[in-house]
Amino acid sequence: MNIRKVNIQKRMRGWGFYILWIFFTTIGLSGQAFAQAEDLNVISGQQSKSVWMRYTDAPNALYHHLMLESYQFLDRRESQIAGLRTRDDWDGRQRQVREILMRIVGPFPERTQLNPVVTGVVQKDGYTIEKIIIESRPGFHVTGALFLPENRRGKTPAILYTPGHSLTGFRTGQRTILNLVQKGFIVFAIDPVGQGERLQYYDPETGVSRIGGPTHEHSYPGAQLFLSSASMARYMIWDGMRAIDYMVSRPEVDPGRLGIHGVSGGGTQSAYIAAFDDRILAAAPSNYITSYRRLLESIGPQDAEQNFYSGLAEGIDHADLLEVRAPKPALVMATTRDFFNIQGVRETVGEVRRIYQAAGVPDNLETVEDDLGHGTTRKSREALYAFFQKYLKLPGDPVEQSIEWLRPEELQITKTGQLTTAMQTRTVYQVNAQETTDHLRNLQESRQNLATHIPRVEQVSRKLSGYMSPEDRPQPVFTGRYQRQGYTVEKYFIHGEGEYPVPYLLMIPETLGAHPALLYINPNGKAAGAAPGSEMERFVKQGYVVLAPDLIGRGEMGPGVFEGDAYIHDISLNIWFLSILNGRSIVGIQAGDLVRLVRVLEQRPEVNSGQIGAVAHGEMGAVLLHAALYEPAIRKVMLLDPLISYEAVVMNKYYDTRHMLTAVANALPNYDLPDLAAALAPRQLLLVNVTDQNGQRADLQRVEDTYAVARRAYLAKEAAPNFQVQTYNYRWESEQVINPWLREQDE
Repeated sequence: MNIRKVNIQKRMRGWGFYILWIFFTTIGLSGQAFAQAEDLNVISGQQSKSVWMRYTDAPNALYHHLMLESYQFLDRRESQIAGLRTRDDWDGRQRQVREILMRIVGPFPERTQLNPVVTGVVQKDGYTIEKIIIESRPGFHVTGALFLPENRRGKTPAILYTPGHSLTGFRTGQRTILNLVQKGFIVFAIDPVGQGERLQYYDPETGVSRIGGPTHEHSYPGAQLFLSSASMARYMIWDGMRAIDYMVSRPEVDPGRLGIHGVSGGGTQSAYIAAFDDRILAAAPSNYITSYRRLLESIGPQDAEQNFYSGLAEGIDHADLLEVRAPKPALVMATTRDFFNIQGVRETVGEVRRIYQAAGVPDNLETVEDDLGHGTTRKSREALYAFFQKYLKLPGDPVEQSIEWLRPEELQITKTGQLTTAMQTRTVYQVNAQETTDHLRNLQESRQNLATHIPRVEQVSRKLSGYMSPEDRPQPVFTGRYQRQGYTVEKYFIHGEGEYPVPYLLMIPETLGAHPALLYINPNGKAAGAAPGSEMERFVKQGYVVLAPDLIGRGEMGPGVFEGDAYIHDISLNIWFLSILNGRSIVGIQAGDLVRLVRVLEQRPEVNSGQIGAVAHGEMGAVLLHAALYEPAIRKVMLLDPLISYEAVVMNKYYDTRHMLTAVANALPNYDLPDLAAALAPRQLLLVNVTDQNGQRADLQRVEDTYAVARRAYLAKEAAPNFQVQTYNYRWESEQVINPWLREQDE
């Protein structure tokens, strides 16, 4: 379901849209004419002589900046690992990693009743299948199949099978599962969230997900989880640990001989679960283990569950998932042409081998490679069988046998084929919304004491957003000027937080004297409102110096070529996940660059440095709220079509993914956009046409209720008139809202 398309279709209804269409078409035509005469690009000009070769890769600057920051964390980690020599050294590292993993992934829920239900039994030649549903937490169900070989004797070793990113879940792994069963192992195969019979956005009418394939099913709710101080990794690890709980509850299973295996996304799960659950003796992740350095250099960060909050900042790499459980047996399965880079596999295994050598059991770490893309070969699978036979003490022939593939109905666990239509079950969104309700209740309690709440909001938002206060005054580079009627348009860039430019346009009235100034931030870039007759010109002709930047990731500075496997509704959630790995946010970086631009304005002779305001459109409102909180020189703030709150994104099943790029992980237990607004009191703040999580106009009463904390803060500062919420429908109405705000700028 494309939320944006639905929103656009709704906006197109009625005569109101027809009038707006005429207006914007006229502006568009004038924009075409002006574009032929003016090139407002700063570093990537349409004119062949105006390209800055140093910045030809500027659209990818956001990814590269985050990647270089990741390298600093990885370099620090490598330095620490290089100093480990003895078993005691490694034991200390293991304790440290366990603590870090529990801190950045946990806490896990309470162990509640599994309430297992056998929905059917299938008798096959040599084995039996029990169709199982368990509750990993109350009302949150996991579908699976327990394969019981008939030739077992007494307590039998058992293996948890976690599948890769397949719509059919564990059913794609039948060759491996049934070979293990043929060799005498009990196998419990489960469906991960968003796969098999656990689709989170299942549409009964179409029979498919409204969001997309498994990576989208993971990342769309996974993004909401990050906002609420949770993670998809936590959900999947807990499902796996509860599956182990079920396995050891079975009288047929030997709890001292447990293994785990999965391929691709199942490799991720098997590595994770084995790192967290000490009951697993032998772990064999396939087609996942590499290194973050090679991952970031190649395909980039993957979908939601493959990212830990602050994982890289805390010094966690793929190697740690193996090292933390050493010297227990591990088999790393890899293929040479996998998109999980093989060089990273070899380097990681080389590091992990050191802890096994220090423990005196180097043979407990095994590897198998074969030449293939993403997947397993017969060679690698036979190495898997031999590995489990050896370490789970069930000797036998590791040669792979042919299997009889099971029919879909034989592996269908629920009556309808989907939990959401077969029974009362909760989705990830619903569980998270309930947990977020508790966070919001605590946030409301904190808001009751503004004297302590507001300073805390500033402190915690700085930390969580990863905002870094600029230390040096920027040195603008001038690249050109256009003369228009009554004002000039100048083109510049400065250096941002890293080695990347921040291009901007500066519109300066011809009238003499020091003018009030406006920062103008548009999600579509600096040129979006720069045509003659458009919004920026309206501001300039009322006497304002206007500075419009392309913040990193926008306009000339983005969005770049990286999309990733969580590219949903034309937005790359993967690049947001990269910022989360670094313990930061894109918002924090952009807010820092906005403050640099305030310094630019303060240095301009045409600007009255005591009269600097800012205007932001759409999702960039969140960026401006953060920047204004940290920079008191921004005296006035106007947000046009801003998102109402992060809460709205989390507490609704469907949302527009563009809001995630301006969201801050872990924010909601600590603060929300209305809290930032409250912290601006008594400065002037105008919210115009506030929108909901899907970009639709929010009801005014809903806005007032959401921003009650801001109202109270302004009242407490005896500045109630300085906080306004307004609406307008057409351009001529906007003047009745915006012009008074502009006039007040001069007072």
